[in-house]
Amino acid sequence: MKPLVNIVWFKRDLRVQDHAALFEASKLGVVLPMYCWDPNLWNGEDYATQHQHFVKECLNALKRDLSNLGLTLLEFNTGTIETLDLISNAYRINTLHSHEETGNDISYTIDKSVASWCKSQEIQWFEYPQNGVVRRLTNRDQWAAHWEKRMASPLVPIPTTSIIALNAHALKEDQATDIRQAQTDKPLRQKGGRDEAVKILHTFLNGRASRYRGGISSPLSSECAGSRISPYLTWGVLSMREVVQSLRQQKINIQTNPSIYPKGLMAGLAGFESRLHWHCHFMQKLETEPEIEFQNLHPAFNDLRDERYASAEAQKRLEAWRSGQTGWPLVDACMAMLRETGWVNFRMRAMLMSTASYLLWLHWRETGLHLAREFLDYEPGIHWSQVQMQSGTTGINTLRIYNPVKQAKDQDPEGIFVRRWIPALRGVPNSWIFQPWLMPDTLQAEYGCKIGTDYPAPLVNIEHALKLARAAFSHLKRSAQHQAQTAQIIQKHASRKPIARRKSISGKQTPVTTKSNVDLASRQKTLF
Repeated sequence: MKPLVNIVWFKRDLRVQDHAALFEASKLGVVLPMYCWDPNLWNGEDYATQHQHFVKECLNALKRDLSNLGLTLLEFNTGTIETLDLISNAYRINTLHSHEETGNDISYTIDKSVASWCKSQEIQWFEYPQNGVVRRLTNRDQWAAHWEKRMASPLVPIPTTSIIALNAHALKEDQATDIRQAQTDKPLRQKGGRDEAVKILHTFLNGRASRYRGGISSPLSSECAGSRISPYLTWGVLSMREVVQSLRQQKINIQTNPSIYPKGLMAGLAGFESRLHWHCHFMQKLETEPEIEFQNLHPAFNDLRDERYASAEAQKRLEAWRSGQTGWPLVDACMAMLRETGWVNFRMRAMLMSTASYLLWLHWRETGLHLAREFLDYEPGIHWSQVQMQSGTTGINTLRIYNPVKQAKDQDPEGIFVRRWIPALRGVPNSWIFQPWLMPDTLQAEYGCKIGTDYPAPLVNIEHALKLARAAFSHLKRSAQHQAQTAQIIQKHASRKPIARRKSISGKQTPVTTKSNVDLASRQKTLF
């Protein structure tokens, strides 16, 4: 008789803390934890070597924590269904447990295949929420209440009952090799694992958050002022609930003994808490409408950029943008930082997408894929919602068209960030650093930066490109079809937020919420 096991399928939940799937499976008997490096997912267009190495580091920490519970994590690099078949050949599978994942289309396809497999094998598959995303949500009006209820619920305890350790030697473990041999890891990216995540969260809650307000817009100050926990939330090394509850406890600590904490820490934590809410708000969009990974949220914008999508000129602009050779110093410096670290702050991410979509008139799908590979914290739900929002194709957000020269002057006035990441511009003085193409030839020679040789000239004129972009969007937005479709999108995806207050019979102030209220502040809410 083959041993009976309960599988815990780890996906984007690489921890043992606040882990409902592990806790519930432990009640049922022998637990078999598995992680599958499904080639269908990992060979996709939106993942890169840095993601694989980060996850490996997270898995090493998870293995240690599972070992303390008497469990061994098994890794496989076969397809998920093939992996389940391998396990079923060696063991009788009683139940399968995992979290509810809001991932890309490939992960969604895998989940559907697993559901069919479980049905054919008469195996129960239990899925558990792990953030504020609500599966099969029928009405956005109550979403905020769902989020708050989940965040306020007690953390799921680490199993303390005696777990029966599984002798897994009957099953050949097949650990992942490097899937993307042609790519290299990013030398300055954040390291994975629970210890790193907890340490970074601790430094933020106890001090760095004091610089959060006013410090997260600049690409310089945001390196420390931002929380930097986004990759750990993305891969579930930290749970959203434990972060929210840790933050709220810290706010109580500050109120109790304010003198021992830095000035501005309370305000910073309050600002960050709202971003945690927006984190799940954007993920809910992809959960509700998975097609936004590939299709414009607002159909009125179909074919807006597609007609030039495959042209040689568009490909030239795409390559210049991807390689950080646009001729706009702040844009190129951000791309250089991404190549080395896998991170830039939210404002710079928005500027990168805006530059690609409005100035270079590139379709968001291809540029979005590039940034997905570059962002260590790539979270599909947030990513594709933001990519479309910054490209103007949601139809419900005010256009945010960034001028890269103005952004450079506002966010890097001394050119420190630009010079750090673009060596060719290090000798150029402040008077020319953000528009080096305007330098006379004599000054180019003097400062050691010949435009067209040492550093490229811009491919397009900013003012002319902005004028064309605004005209194209203005024409579409005036159509009756656009307005009718916009109302439907607002009902389906827009946030619900109190917009007025009125007195109840008791005399207390009560919020009034309208279903069609679009929270326009969401257009620029930074996430981390």
